Amino acid sequence: MTKVLKNMFRKKNLPVVLIFLAAGIFVAFRTLGLGGGGGKVNETKYDKILHTVGDMLAQIHFSPRKVDDQFSKEIFRKFLGEKIDEQKNILLAADVQQLKSEYELKLDDEIRGGSVQFVPAVSVIFRKRLPEAEAIYKELLSKPFEFTKDESANLNTEQAQFPKNDAERREQWRKRLKYMTLERYAEMVADREKNSSKPGFVKKTDEELEADARARVLKILNRTFDRLKTKVTDDDRFNAYVNTVSEAMDPHTSFFPPVDKRYFDEQMSGQFFGIGASLRDEDGVIKIITLVVGSPAWKSGVFNVGDIIQKVGEGKEGELVDITGFTVEDAVKLIRGKKGSEVRLTLKKADGSLKTVNLIRDKIVQDETFARSVVINTSRGKVGMIYLPEFYANFDDPQGARCSEDVRKEIIKLKEQKVDGIIMDLRNNGGGSLYDVVQMVGLFIEGGPIVQVKDRDGKPQIYQDRDKSVLYDGPLAVMVNEFSASASEIFAAAIQDYDRGLIIGSTSTYGKGTVQRNIGLDKTMGMLEPNSDLGTLKITLQKFYRINGGSTQLRGVSSDIVLPDIYEYSKLREKDNPDALPWDEIPKAGYNRWKYGLDLAPIQKASEARLKGNEVFSLIHTNAEWLTKQSNEKVVPLSLKKFQEDEKKIKATLKQIESLSKQSHELDAEAMVEDLKKYESDPAKLERFKQWVKSLRTNDIYLNEAVNVVNDMIVQKNLVYSGK
Repeated sequence: MTKVLKNMFRKKNLPVVLIFLAAGIFVAFRTLGLGGGGGKVNETKYDKILHTVGDMLAQIHFSPRKVDDQFSKEIFRKFLGEKIDEQKNILLAADVQQLKSEYELKLDDEIRGGSVQFVPAVSVIFRKRLPEAEAIYKELLSKPFEFTKDESANLNTEQAQFPKNDAERREQWRKRLKYMTLERYAEMVADREKNSSKPGFVKKTDEELEADARARVLKILNRTFDRLKTKVTDDDRFNAYVNTVSEAMDPHTSFFPPVDKRYFDEQMSGQFFGIGASLRDEDGVIKIITLVVGSPAWKSGVFNVGDIIQKVGEGKEGELVDITGFTVEDAVKLIRGKKGSEVRLTLKKADGSLKTVNLIRDKIVQDETFARSVVINTSRGKVGMIYLPEFYANFDDPQGARCSEDVRKEIIKLKEQKVDGIIMDLRNNGGGSLYDVVQMVGLFIEGGPIVQVKDRDGKPQIYQDRDKSVLYDGPLAVMVNEFSASASEIFAAAIQDYDRGLIIGSTSTYGKGTVQRNIGLDKTMGMLEPNSDLGTLKITLQKFYRINGGSTQLRGVSSDIVLPDIYEYSKLREKDNPDALPWDEIPKAGYNRWKYGLDLAPIQKASEARLKGNEVFSLIHTNAEWLTKQSNEKVVPLSLKKFQEDEKKIKATLKQIESLSKQSHELDAEAMVEDLKKYESDPAKLERFKQWVKSLRTNDIYLNEAVNVVNDMIVQKNLVYSGK
């Protein structure tokens, strides 16, 4: 039996084991020609991959969509308009119409067993139009742009239409190139104003700066088109097509291409362990897909999933290189470096702001992911805070680290310090081990159901805490934000459903209530060996449900105490993806609410009053929607004056929020003595712990309000116990 199945049985995840076995039977049937559309002797590699993926989606996906003419129309539109030509400035409307008349209603037939003809036909037309678009941008960038005219450009790719003729395509290119040049020209003008008085600074004229800006844009476009001509192959377009099909089922179902050397190298290049993040190329920009907990990027507190890396420089003074149009592999070559060396990156944040960050390259330190705690002294008592960045577990080592056991130890330590309340900080926690979530909730309740897990056909499986003992029964708050997902949502939902504590943070968490597994497309061993010669399908098999019956999918967990959040209106959550699976509910599990539940209304009222009187929270509340609108606004100015006015207002607002956001906390020095002693033998670990403590002292207005809320809970509890 393979390690995969051993781990599944060890986690007591029998439904997933059965699904994998069913997948194996299904693929074996297909090999014999007994499944739908399978077993053709003359199938090409593309046919085999698409047909197998189509069958697997239909047979084992949690909620497969019907593959019919309507589905075919959707895949046709998404593939051409989102994967092949998102800017809609390469293909012409006539090209799309030609493909539409031939293939728009046939893609479902291809998926169900027909010969794959659509992608090769698209490749032929795309290769024909590419040099035409290249000639257009080179001609336009050979002449100066004029930035005094009051005009604008609509860069909303969802609203854009494929150009009817070459003149219309040229105009779309003109406005896009003018805006790209304006962005860089405005930056150069600002740099000139800032540094003009410095000795040795070469002050260029407006004309020279404009020419430099165009040259930079030309370099970016040349780089992009060289990649499209020489590195993007027919296989790449086919892989993108299969992903279009799989992602139409739900955002977390994805196809990974065959594991040959090229694919392996590309995947490995997506990891830059120097700063600890995973990257992806999306339409010529390099976007952060994941952050490694404990890495330099993660510890900076600046990087977020979805940020775009625009520039990279070596050291404090090295030239910042614009990496727009780079492949991930080429971008990583700039970002990686020797351990201890410095790298400088310019990020474009979700709110539209630009931030340049200096990081020291380092190896990822595992202990940064582990649970840790501090004691915060307040005028009304002691509040313990347990920080948990992810629900970690070492399934291969029974003696390895487990978050539930580490949190148990931290609770015991806090109780020894006689804390009056505890905060569990799950902000930015993307999830992890389901087993440990169940164990962790059990530390706070007297046993009972924690979460329900359901596959597409079976009855819900209820995961129970069977230990009737309670390690901690005092006031409890759970901090979350829009990046708290999966296991974090299960924990927060259970605490809320039991009325065991209060959820504090953004209006809702991320909303990922689904479970995925990797299954290889191999015809006999796909369920056991995900890295097959045909590729791998990461497929959604199950869904999480709260014990109250509602799913955590799409809606996430709503906070009891809502704190204004700068990302509140940004489209970052599951609900913002149109292909996300819907929210639904099943019968609730039998459970009893916490017998010491508090009256939420006065605690909410007190928090609301504090927020109204808090300058920074008021500022965030007032400006969050405006800032998001500015960053999402696709109608952009093409005049320098208007561009500078908009940038100045955004920067001023963000600077004001940042300057007001620093709050101080009085941390209990005695409570940290044990941790400091524990780290004495490891100076590096000791320094990391001290840096974490330092950041808590000065930079967290959200923790400050969470402490206030827990203090209100402590007061109410004491009043109840005293009989007042």
